[in-house]
Amino acid sequence: MFSRRHPYLHFMLFFSSIVSVSAIVISLIIVMGIKYSTQDDISDAEEKVGVVEVKGYIADPQETIQDIRRYREDKSIKAIVLRIDSPGGGVGPSQEISREVQRTLLQDKKVIASLGAVAASGGYYIASAASGIVANPGTITGSIGVIMGFTDIQGLLQKIGVTPVVVKSGEYKDIGSPVRTMTDSERVLLQTFSDQIHRQFITAIAEGRHIEYEKVASVADGRILTGENAHELGLVDRLGNLEDAIAWAGEMGGITGKVSAVYAKDKKHTFIKRLAESSLHEIMSQLSAYHLFAGYVL
Repeated sequence: MFSRRHPYLHFMLFFSSIVSVSAIVISLIIVMGIKYSTQDDISDAEEKVGVVEVKGYIADPQETIQDIRRYREDKSIKAIVLRIDSPGGGVGPSQEISREVQRTLLQDKKVIASLGAVAASGGYYIASAASGIVANPGTITGSIGVIMGFTDIQGLLQKIGVTPVVVKSGEYKDIGSPVRTMTDSERVLLQTFSDQIHRQFITAIAEGRHIEYEKVASVADGRILTGENAHELGLVDRLGNLEDAIAWAGEMGGITGKVSAVYAKDKKHTFIKRLAESSLHEIMSQLSAYHLFAGYVL
């Protein structure tokens, strides 16, 4: 009844409600954006330790490399702590982050690795390049090795009446194919490949930790170690938590008094930025797609 008698007034009330709600939403977005854009503000002159977190499977190293580089170039950051909670990952990405750590050390800025719950395989590969390593006594680390896994589904295909047909340009182009038995020559090739990556892993640890190659090789059989075991073997320098690592980094960076730490932006708070910078196709791909790939991992 009211809307029939006062259609214009009804429209204005409805329109005002929409505007008010929109204003509130926009204000919240702006406030949250300001909050998270300033959460790692390092523009002031106070000397700090920068903390870069390496979490989960190591696949895309670019964000970690950018954080390390940003802290390396900032004069107010006197040292960097790499907080590692990772079971490992791709060989190439692990080597890229390790190389960025080495580049930072060459510019006379110390890097301390802090091992969390798990810092194994590729996670330890990264840590071994640091100036020093701090681990909890119960940290799961080690797992120095390379693994490649393949599946043979010939029996399953035969049961459902599927016969695969492959056309290839060379003998090894479909190496690791799940639709046929692996040949002896392919197994030799893959084992040689794995052994080469394994030697690179051992060499990186020996050079980073200043330990004899043979000593590293003696425990580089894929076994996992506790932080306490790793400390006894010389693979870890100190036993302690993240705060201990930050304090040590501050000491190595020449900070006197209380050490302040600044953290790189948390990935979960970058959705608005990603939304603004990504195309609709990229966003939908990230939300809906699982990335399946075959490869070798540390």
